[in-house]
Amino acid sequence: MYYIQIKTKRRKNNLHSHYFLHDQNLMSKPKKFFYVYGDNEYVFFTDSGIFSKSGMDANTDILLRSLAKEKPAGKFLDLGCGYGCVGIVLAKAFCLDVTQVDINPAAVALTIKNSLANNVKTKAVVSDGYSNIADFFDAIALNPPIHAGKTAVHSLYSGSYDHLKDGGLFYVVINKKHGAESTKEKLIQVFANCESIYKKNGIRVFKCKK
Repeated sequence: MYYIQIKTKRRKNNLHSHYFLHDQNLMSKPKKFFYVYGDNEYVFFTDSGIFSKSGMDANTDILLRSLAKEKPAGKFLDLGCGYGCVGIVLAKAFCLDVTQVDINPAAVALTIKNSLANNVKTKAVVSDGYSNIADFFDAIALNPPIHAGKTAVHSLYSGSYDHLKDGGLFYVVINKKHGAESTKEKLIQVFANCESIYKKNGIRVFKCKK
């Protein structure tokens, strides 16, 4: 359940800005919304140039609901964290040791703000994929930055294998129209396995084990 989903418009000269770029020319339009997960209600702040600037993205919500059934434990990486919702929610719900990374410094700043707002402790780091990450994790989750291109997205899949502990799990949520089939093929290539744990209305959540 989520609410206060308010869409905003960018200025015309910023139509080509993407959430994985740090566009300092964007006009700040902060938004606040609430999200319920299990027995907890969370408050999140987001802004222009951040995914998802209007509130909880539907695919992210599906990823979180799917992970609730998986009951993650140990060290968890929220890859491409945006404003931090996945890592913050799971850290509180499952007492995880969470690291959150994003290429966009503005997103990492919001992640820190949101972790404080929800009284959750996570480690937030600016990193282009795994460029600034040396740890190994029990689980990694990703809602991939589709508009960054197939090569960039597939490099995140490959990098995830290298940063998982033996037996570690990698989760990806993706729409069929955005390349779910090619994602599955790539994940099988990288992990030699790929299980679909959610399949409905063109949305897939894949799970791979190292």
